[in-house]
Amino acid sequence: MKKADFQLILDPSLDKFKDECGVFGVYSNSPMDVAGMTYYGLYALQHRGQESAGIAVGNGEEVDIHKGLGLITEAFTKDDLNKLKGYIAIGHVRYSTTGSTKVENAQPLLASSKLGPIAMAHNGNLVNADVIRDLLEDGGHVFHTTIDSEVIATLIARGAKRGIERAVVDAIQAVRGSFAMVIATKDKLIGARDPHGIRPLCIGKVDDAYVMSSESCALDAVGAEFVRDVEPGEVVVIDENGIRSIKYSENTLCQTCAFEYIYFARPDSIIDGLDVQVTRVKAGEELYREHPIEADIVSAVPDSGIPAAIGYARASGIPYDTAFVKNRYVGRTFITPSQEIREKAVAVKLNPLKVNVKGKRVILIDDSIVRGTTSKHLVDSLRKAGAKEVHFLVASPVVKFPCYFGIDTPYRSELIGANHSIEEMADMIGADSLGYLSMDGMYNTFKGKEGFCVGCFNGVYPVSTPIETSKDHLER
Repeated sequence: MKKADFQLILDPSLDKFKDECGVFGVYSNSPMDVAGMTYYGLYALQHRGQESAGIAVGNGEEVDIHKGLGLITEAFTKDDLNKLKGYIAIGHVRYSTTGSTKVENAQPLLASSKLGPIAMAHNGNLVNADVIRDLLEDGGHVFHTTIDSEVIATLIARGAKRGIERAVVDAIQAVRGSFAMVIATKDKLIGARDPHGIRPLCIGKVDDAYVMSSESCALDAVGAEFVRDVEPGEVVVIDENGIRSIKYSENTLCQTCAFEYIYFARPDSIIDGLDVQVTRVKAGEELYREHPIEADIVSAVPDSGIPAAIGYARASGIPYDTAFVKNRYVGRTFITPSQEIREKAVAVKLNPLKVNVKGKRVILIDDSIVRGTTSKHLVDSLRKAGAKEVHFLVASPVVKFPCYFGIDTPYRSELIGANHSIEEMADMIGADSLGYLSMDGMYNTFKGKEGFCVGCFNGVYPVSTPIETSKDHLER
């Protein structure tokens, strides 16, 4: 067995689209531990990125910053937080979609300008970053990171003499792609969202403070009340005069990434008016309408498949039960096992619950399949545990294309759905049957909202995309 295959047994999340990033910001008109609030906000957004974390704080005179590799709990100590004093803060948790994993690429990024320091945290991906970067380098600018976010930070800093608000608008009108960003100057908190609203960003309020976050679950974590989502093509400025809005792009359509609802967002979030948990349960109900199967139990690949499995069980009347026990203490830094242990194929992350599956016809539901390697191991382990039949259902359409807007996706050649029919895939993963949710079924789960980015399913993107490339394409 190959080492990579074994690692997929250990952690099914390695066979998923990787989360993008999470951003959080606070502006307070009264004394408040804004760094501490940002820390807990980022803790609630940790699912969106686990490679690095950072917080920048403005106090009216300067902006201080601390960032480090790993989880928020690894990147910060209490002393680190205590040193960050001020009334404006922004924070970022990162999963790299462009640029490698090193502390220089951690965000927020801090830049100098004629108006003083500017810190920026960005979730998303720019498709024209290379072109702008080359132009800036031809003009003599020296870049300090290999991430596309520095392109925006540089454009804002260079245009700051025209005023920070104008500089932000000019910079984001020059770039193409997806972005939800928060910016801290010494006396302002600014949030911005791309003209298509691909990446989420919302506003909350707690006491005399305004909060901005990638997801509403982080507002709940700090006791903030949800106010509204930032609109596509909108810049929100918060300072001592309150909150105001600048619409920099007209005739916008909110095309939120469909995968926010399918997998990325925490189930307790509400994004652009849709409750994430409700959409996932509905996906299971739609799956039953499209793929009614006679079975003894409905189960899920934990944790992301659970809401859809609950929906399928409700709609079908087949009891929901646990097929896999998850070890919740396997961290990111799990020690690679020796060859001797690898050959025994120990299932460290998920293990089948034999008493629940032995002699049973099992419907196993997952939110998506990317490469398919983990799906095969899960089906195999259920059969070894005594399952009589294993039917694999997927609560989203077939992933056939990469994402260019802030998700680290494999090349198209690595996507099982891009290269094989459903019958071939069923045979490859060893399932008795394999069924996907249709595009119409997915849209039925999104009732109440119009417009989504579904490029990974049908190849039609809101923004023209580059030639397929790796996330390291900005590396020199």
